[in-house]
Amino acid sequence: MPEPVETTDPEGVDYGRVMQLTFVYTIVVGAPLVALLSIPFALPTWNERVAFAIRIGAIVWFLTAIAVFLLERRRIEAE
Repeated sequence: MPEPVETTDPEGVDYGRVMQLTFVYTIVVGAPLVALLSIPFALPTWNERVAFAIRIGAIVWFLTAIAVFLLERRRIEAE
């Protein structure tokens, strides 16, 4: 089997892995969370729905990224 063309051996936290996990967790957990958070609000137009999803989704993405980074840093320190 040929050697992979690109390999990485990061020192410390692998930021690529953090971004990939952030993306996956935000889709799996964040999207349903935004949908649940939208229930008590009247969002009659698509513009209001999109604005709500962007505002809340950005917060969810940011918090997810911080949590994944901290978990990855803890995982690296435990190795």
